[in-house]
Amino acid sequence: MAINDNATLVVGSGNYLTAPVGTAMPADLLTPVSPWQNVGHTSLEDIFGITSEGGEATTIGSLQNKSLRTKYSARTETMTFTLQQFDTAALKLYFGANAPLLPDGSVGVPTDPEPTQAAFLAVFIDGDNHFAFYAPRAEIYRADDMAISDTESLAGLPLGVKPMAFGSNVWTYAITPLGGTLATGASAGTPGSFSPDGSVAPANLAGLAGVIATPSSAWTTGQHVVLGDASKAYWNGTAWVAGQAA
Repeated sequence: MAINDNATLVVGSGNYLTAPVGTAMPADLLTPVSPWQNVGHTSLEDIFGITSEGGEATTIGSLQNKSLRTKYSARTETMTFTLQQFDTAALKLYFGANAPLLPDGSVGVPTDPEPTQAAFLAVFIDGDNHFAFYAPRAEIYRADDMAISDTESLAGLPLGVKPMAFGSNVWTYAITPLGGTLATGASAGTPGSFSPDGSVAPANLAGLAGVIATPSSAWTTGQHVVLGDASKAYWNGTAWVAGQAA
């Protein structure tokens, strides 16, 4: 791994957004459009974190080799941040998606709360760079107890976002890398490659707009490129299409 000064991150600002489960990552992370919705004001101190459970290693051996293999248990990860709005939408994220809106306009705290299921996107901005976490399906619910400790700082609702597998995906969330330039060309292959060398793959199918295909004729059976969200796409001679050429 080479030293890459452009791959460092100092967060200057950021946003957390939700959308219906399965919503694709927006092509433009700086100006996400509907159905993506900003969750609101969040903490300047407790910006973001990832905690995990599981992942314990078990050594498996044979009579001939006591340390033949290592097996790891499933790992569950939770992204955390603190929401600093107390409107109805925020309260339902914290207290449960099934929190009822009562006749007097207050939000009831359910006896059997259910987490909010949504696609989740966190975007952090560092000057001209931006860095994002994207989960097509996640459960959002309280991560910790709420405490209002003083009169000089904004109170907050600690939230946990637990990425879940979506559809046939073999991944639960995606991260956009820093330090590369966005690809401007794509060459057919199984899988194909992006150019220039070292460039970052487009985030999703929409991100292929403007990427020049080589060859410009329809790609042949099995040819495709792998996008940033791990999906596949190919050139049919006139447009980029999801999947691989048949």
